[in-house]
Amino acid sequence: MTKFKDQSSNQLQSSKNKVFDLEERTARFGEDIILFAKSIVKDEVSRPLIGQLIRSGTSIGANYMEADGAESKRDFRHKIALCKKEAKETKHWLRMMAKADPGKNGECKHLWVEAKELTLIFSSILLQKKPMEKKSFD
Repeated sequence: MTKFKDQSSNQLQSSKNKVFDLEERTARFGEDIILFAKSIVKDEVSRPLIGQLIRSGTSIGANYMEADGAESKRDFRHKIALCKKEAKETKHWLRMMAKADPGKNGECKHLWVEAKELTLIFSSILLQKKPMEKKSFD
């Protein structure tokens, strides 16, 4: 499935004319993380995990918004790299949460798969054309 950038900077369109709004996708993911976190029984193990999960899971969308408004290609790449980093971190906290509350394993897996897909999307963006590097004319 080939994707190309639409006029709007946050929409990718597939060859099958299905539009993927990355801004909306990352926002929904953050909302899903919040709803999931609210469903977890709070105890001495889950409380710090919940905090970490909410921070990393919701910051993906915030960093994407920052990337969308980047002032330069370098700034854009930096913000996208942060999106990727936070998505990877979210996978880690979901794994820990699944261990802390085995009854939530299915929900953790579902969210983990979405975090993995977001990681792959941001990795793909980073692999696209790099900004031109300054050349030295010594």
